[in-house]
Amino acid sequence: MPIDGVMLGFVARELDTKLKDGRIDRVIQPERDEIHLLIRAQGENYRLLLSASPNSARVHLTAHAKTGPMEPPMLCMLLRKHLSGGRIAAVRRIAGDRILEIDVSALSEMGDPVTRTLVVEIMGRHSNIILRNADGRIIDASRHVDEDISRVRLVLPGLPYTYPPTQGKLNPDTLTADELAKRLAEAGGKLHKALASIIAGFSPQAAREAALRVAGDSEALLNELSVPEVSEALCRYLREMPSMGPSVVMLAEDGTPTDVYPFAQLRLTGMPAQAFAEGPSAALDAYSYERDRRERMNQRSSSLAHTLKNHIERCERKIAIQNDALSNAARMEEYRKNGELIQANLYRLKKGATFAEVDDFYSEDCAPIRVPMDPALSPAQNAQRYFKLYQKARNARTLAAEQKQHAEQELAYLEQMADDLRKCTDVQGLNELRAMLVASGHVKAPSTRVKPRKEAPSQPMKFLSSDGIEIEVGKNALQNERLTLGAKGDELWQHAQKMPGSHVLVHATDVPETTVREAAMLAAYYSPRMRSSQVSIDATLRRYIKKPGGSPAGFVIYTHQRTLYITPDEAAVRSMRLLRE
Repeated sequence: MPIDGVMLGFVARELDTKLKDGRIDRVIQPERDEIHLLIRAQGENYRLLLSASPNSARVHLTAHAKTGPMEPPMLCMLLRKHLSGGRIAAVRRIAGDRILEIDVSALSEMGDPVTRTLVVEIMGRHSNIILRNADGRIIDASRHVDEDISRVRLVLPGLPYTYPPTQGKLNPDTLTADELAKRLAEAGGKLHKALASIIAGFSPQAAREAALRVAGDSEALLNELSVPEVSEALCRYLREMPSMGPSVVMLAEDGTPTDVYPFAQLRLTGMPAQAFAEGPSAALDAYSYERDRRERMNQRSSSLAHTLKNHIERCERKIAIQNDALSNAARMEEYRKNGELIQANLYRLKKGATFAEVDDFYSEDCAPIRVPMDPALSPAQNAQRYFKLYQKARNARTLAAEQKQHAEQELAYLEQMADDLRKCTDVQGLNELRAMLVASGHVKAPSTRVKPRKEAPSQPMKFLSSDGIEIEVGKNALQNERLTLGAKGDELWQHAQKMPGSHVLVHATDVPETTVREAAMLAAYYSPRMRSSQVSIDATLRRYIKKPGGSPAGFVIYTHQRTLYITPDEAAVRSMRLLRE
């Protein structure tokens, strides 16, 4: 479920306990809508993640570090100015809703003690991170809201901060049974729908769980219940809720996270789940990290994918044009033959004829044929016209063949880049791809005055076979080249036959057949034909692989190969132990 008021309440209590009096040592802004606070509290180091991403807004402690850009954004610099060195005074959820406030005690520019508040509003595409002064005025925000966006509530530096409209919902922290009973009696219908519309911060999932716990049925109807009794039971449930736990992450059949809850859900009893006794932050971190990483990678790579798609379509059009040119050039022998037949019969041909009837001495029986002529030209000029057509067709064939070869080479390179982009899982790999496309002239170099940070080269994926042998899989052309050229001569190398794809290296000699098949499965799965029924995989030793001079990154030739035929199976790949993604 998305992080609702219930989950945020658990997070707020955890943060208030763990971060109380903690010192903010550093502020990092790795994304436009994401802030990391590095905090030293109670002898421990914590990283607090604040995200206003439209699809994954959240607040929790995280174990995953991110680096900020070389030139910090303005918001980051402002937060450093106002928060660095400050201490966490309090963390609280506001009125049971999806608003969390962090009070930070710091010193003003004059050295006077001041309290500033960092507000995180988790509201889908309207999510925001706002810093305000003790007088309630906004210092700055990750997302400015002016009159063009909203006439109801402005979020701009210098303006007073106001809370979002409450929509008349009850605060779960202060509501009474009488208040709730009155509202439920007016609502009618299903209990869970009434709770979601009456109580602040209650998502549909939280409302269904509450209905099950207080009425014994998540689909219970209010007209079949005793509203006063339900109201009393719900108030008890809300009072007991903070002590419930541990937080859980629901899992799919393949083990990937599908949902997260602050405590085990009765309505989901029996479904696969993982408990996190460490607290709700650990559960949110496990659930959100992979999902958020993939979403941001898709955002970063979308423009590159669009550029590659355009270049691939351009190459395909060029190849089609050259194929047409080659088809037209197929008549060049006809032109040469016609010219020679006319020239051989000049003595008996006259100007003004529309055709020349001559003996075809190129055929076995020298049968007579008609050769078209231009009546405005003399026979000699007609012969020269055919020779010129022949020469033009021959030159076109040579040029078209060369251009087609270049276009096919470029297309193969671009298809390799597109396949590499599909497998890209980290920023380093994406930057390597972009650098290769800049070097090849397919992408413009970024215009910036900031010298780019020299990053460590990206790493290939690493798996452990069922025989306990390490298998590495390249995710892009540079990784493929580093992986293959750096391997030992007796190590087993595999690659999809006659197509782009990952270089797969088995770090062992005398490889068991089980590991050979598992490595071949990886080579098939990380190829453009991952959805095919069968993929041909070549396997050979590293010593039989050579890189031709001047060839692009990742391009090699090889001999002494053995070919395996593999049907890609995603479940089989996921079942293999992943040591490094």
